[in-house]
Amino acid sequence: MRGANATKTKRARRLRRNATDAELKLWYHLRSRRLDGCKFVHQEPIDPYVVDFVCRERHLIIEVDGGQHAIDARDEARDAFLRFQGYRVLRFWNNDIFLNTTGVLETIARPWQRRRPFTRIARRQACAGCDAIRPLPASGER
Repeated sequence: MRGANATKTKRARRLRRNATDAELKLWYHLRSRRLDGCKFVHQEPIDPYVVDFVCRERHLIIEVDGGQHAIDARDEARDAFLRFQGYRVLRFWNNDIFLNTTGVLETIARPWQRRRPFTRIARRQACAGCDAIRPLPASGER
């Protein structure tokens, strides 16, 4: 570990050790490829941020929010940055995870059933500010 990456890694490890009850409950369902066989990582550094859960193969980030995030403008800027990096961001309230775990898991799994992974090439072709992907041209097309 060197430089800034070591600092981010230490912070992520500290956040993992001090996870909230809601994060631990959701992590139980996401870990070890339990949800649709996709690998999730808990408290992972992505550039300047540390996200709660990320599935890199599906470019999906899941954030678990308590009441402090109700009117936080920093979350909007963070989500915009992560979307620009090619990730989809899903946010859930703590009480949703405790009271409707099945619904939360279904919501997380839903995009995987109808979309292919978000590749770097497709990200460049995606329209700004939307989640649609234009198909890549066929061989010989421009």
